[in-house]
Amino acid sequence: MAESAMPAAQSSTPATSMRNLLETVLDAIDLPHPATVGDAAAYHDLLDRRASLALVVARAALAENPADIGWNADHLRQRLTEYPPTYRAYQKPEAGR
Repeated sequence: MAESAMPAAQSSTPATSMRNLLETVLDAIDLPHPATVGDAAAYHDLLDRRASLALVVARAALAENPADIGWNADHLRQRLTEYPPTYRAYQKPEAGR
C-alpha cells in the first residue's frame, strides 16, 4: 500500500517538506494548455501570476529556517486557489473522431 501524502505542517523531515514545496511549485506552473489561440492570453497571464507567486515563496523558503519550509508550501498552495484556470483547456480528441 502506498503512503498517503502528509500535509506539510505534519511532515517529519526536511526532505519531506522540501518535496512538498517542490510539488506545490510544480502545481503552480504545470497548467493545462489553452484550447485555442484566443485562450492563450489568459493562459499566459495566469502562468505569469502563478509563477511569480512560486518564485516569491521559493526565495523565502531558501532565506528562512529550513524547519519553516512546510509553511511556505502550505502558503503557496493556499494562494494558488486564488488563481484557478479560467480559460478553456485543450482536450485531446477522442479516438475515432
